[in-house]
Amino acid sequence: MASTNDLKNGLVLNLDGELWAVVEFQHVKPGKGGAFVRTTLKNVLSGKVVDKTFNAGTKVETATVDKRTMQYLYADGEDYVFMDLETFDQITVPGGTVGEAANYLLPEAEATVATHEGVPLYIELPTSVVLEVTYTEPGLQGDRSTGGNKPATVETGATVQVPLFITTGEKIKVDTRDGRYLGRS
Repeated sequence: MASTNDLKNGLVLNLDGELWAVVEFQHVKPGKGGAFVRTTLKNVLSGKVVDKTFNAGTKVETATVDKRTMQYLYADGEDYVFMDLETFDQITVPGGTVGEAANYLLPEAEATVATHEGVPLYIELPTSVVLEVTYTEPGLQGDRSTGGNKPATVETGATVQVPLFITTGEKIKVDTRDGRYLGRS
């Protein structure tokens, strides 16, 4: 248990049996009445964001979220298998938990896996990864870097919009948060 005065960004709370991460908080002391804490909370599992207000000093239940650096090993049907780099224990993460991150996950890549009581909550990838282009239409003579974009399929199977001068076999840097092309590697 913690007080609302102890809230900080990133802290995970257990409210009504659900896990909520504190995105933003603000202590408010109006001229009249008691102080309160205005928070923005994000549901760890669904990603839903809500605003919630607590009276100052109210006790809230905190959840223990264990974040560990793990190595992605392989896909097992719909699930993904990761290995803890310290204990070498293997953990299976459901495909729904991995979500869009699967588009940028290569075997032996490192990722941060967050768990609560042994249940995987989400994974965090590095902000950018280097992937090889496996297929893209050939560029035409006169294509310039400012000339527009074309779709390219990378080695994970994801499609990324790249400049016209990129060819099959090149390694490119991709932003894992929104799938943007960042440059050649």
